[in-house]
Amino acid sequence: MVLRRAARARSWRPGHTRLAVTALVTLLAMGSAAALAAEPAVEATSDALRASARQAFDHDISPFVMTYCERCHGENKRKGDFTFVNALKDPFAVAYRPLWKLAITKIHAQDMPPEQAEKQPAEHERAVIATWVASLKHLSPRDPGTFVIRRLSKVEYANSLHDLFDVDPQIAKDLPDEIFGAGYTNTISPLLMEEYLLVAGAVLDQVIAPPGAPPTAAQLRLIPALPAARSGTAEAARAIAAQVARRAYRRPPTAGELDVLLKVFALADARGAPFSEAVRLMLKAVLVSPQFLFITPDAPVAAGATIVPLGDHQLAARLSYLLWATMPDDELDRLADAGTLHQPAVLAAQVRRLLADPRARALFDGFGAQWLGIDKLADKAFDERKFPQMTRELRTAMYDEARLLFDSVLRGDRSVRELIDCDYTFLNGPLAAVYGIPDAASGPQLRRVALRDANRGGILAMPAILAMTSFPNRTSPVKRGVWVLEQVLGESTPPPPPNVPPLDKQDPAKVAHLTLRQRTELHRSDAVCASCHKILDPIGFGLENFDAIGRWRTQDEAGGAVDASGELPGDQRFTSPAELKRIIAGRQDDFCRNLTGRLLAYALCRQLEGYDEVVVDQLTAAIANDGYRLQSLVMAVVTSYPFLNRRLAD
Repeated sequence: MVLRRAARARSWRPGHTRLAVTALVTLLAMGSAAALAAEPAVEATSDALRASARQAFDHDISPFVMTYCERCHGENKRKGDFTFVNALKDPFAVAYRPLWKLAITKIHAQDMPPEQAEKQPAEHERAVIATWVASLKHLSPRDPGTFVIRRLSKVEYANSLHDLFDVDPQIAKDLPDEIFGAGYTNTISPLLMEEYLLVAGAVLDQVIAPPGAPPTAAQLRLIPALPAARSGTAEAARAIAAQVARRAYRRPPTAGELDVLLKVFALADARGAPFSEAVRLMLKAVLVSPQFLFITPDAPVAAGATIVPLGDHQLAARLSYLLWATMPDDELDRLADAGTLHQPAVLAAQVRRLLADPRARALFDGFGAQWLGIDKLADKAFDERKFPQMTRELRTAMYDEARLLFDSVLRGDRSVRELIDCDYTFLNGPLAAVYGIPDAASGPQLRRVALRDANRGGILAMPAILAMTSFPNRTSPVKRGVWVLEQVLGESTPPPPPNVPPLDKQDPAKVAHLTLRQRTELHRSDAVCASCHKILDPIGFGLENFDAIGRWRTQDEAGGAVDASGELPGDQRFTSPAELKRIIAGRQDDFCRNLTGRLLAYALCRQLEGYDEVVVDQLTAAIANDGYRLQSLVMAVVTSYPFLNRRLAD
């Protein structure tokens, strides 16, 4: 009924569109300028923007949906389980923004309305709804979001133990791996707490020497001098507790926290335990405390505050765990204690220092590998008869090739475009064989190699990614197309509709003489499938010269000739992986925005929403003005408003 009433009330009128959207664009510009002015000006502009967005919706957007979308996505029909019914009732609700963004992706790519539809919008009409959807993020109030209290990951926990007590990080290798999903996990089960207690005990076995034994180096750091008499044990224990807790909690412990630790010490001391054993019990309490296992906010702030900057100790921890996956070092601690880390020049210098350190590899291992989807390469199944080369050593080399490219672009402060299209890579003997250039490298050590084949170079042509976007026994143009759209360009792709059989379930008699490309194209016979495959398939076909582990080929699994040609929206044609790469690399704004948003979400440990999108736009523009440099991208994220501030929980 809502849709039908809207249709009767107003028809599509492009003239109104130009006026309403022009006013909207003007207000968006005013809003950006007003953000630098007084708060009342910002609020006034926000109110005007909302009113203008409502006018544009009533005059332009609702009629557009009724004219071009309602037949398939209205009350009576919900193709692909996609409907505008509820979004039209409350068009500005945050919950419906993903729907509007997905719709815009389809409309902009000319996937929707489908080719066979009776009516097709003109280009300026598509631009109108795109502008309106882009305006929705500006209706969100300026908000850094809440600080996510999260448990240390397995890697962060192991690295922190190493930095704290100089033990081998492998001491925590038996802890269960995390299953992150959309973010980090915060729970500690009783079984996991038992594991933490066992690890803590193993750590302290190395740190606390038994009575009568020579003290270890770590013990000497913790206990510079044993108390001369039993009457002084409490004071000595407090000094040890203060020293260890300062590092373990990543901030000075409160008096109450020290009192709790001293009570644990006193419990053992009262029972006549040797001083070292009482200290051991106290330090075990440190290692299983929430202050150590979780990254937490600073101490409570003044009453009435709603948005506050991170304290310097909290900032040091957030920065260190992002770039190094471990606790702050002595220099970060010193700056945090002095209260100067938040100063822009000091913070920028520290970011550059941390990135220059070998420990910055953690940024790729934690973020880059998950972004590229190669973090599970070591465990991916492959048909051993077809691909006996996929040994553990080759998988490690594939992973390290991607890491070294990321590291090269980051440390060299070069453009993110180089991640997509470059003329070099890193190879060792086994990986050089995959590339078909066995003379380029030998032995197990990876080294930089210049590439003469323009089809190679960059993440699209990298064996690790090509392998992860394949099935165990063959390539998958669809998986590769989805990967490029989502992971590289940041576009949304809906899940496949139900009841569509996979290629392996097709009638063998009908597909016996078809190439993989022809078999995949059979999906286009279904109109619902065709809208997505129109974009996915060409990209995937453009990479079909690479087999399931990234080797070059001219024939597919069925023995048919590989056809790597295709066409993307905007009359962009290609005939090879090299030409496809250049087209994708040419969309560096989209790539930069996607990478910026993903890194910001990773740094904040939460999904982006509302005002975060405005921040990503601002950061992307600044990075573009600085040559799209990867180091500038990291710097922009760690000096951004959401990274440096937090909204207090309601």
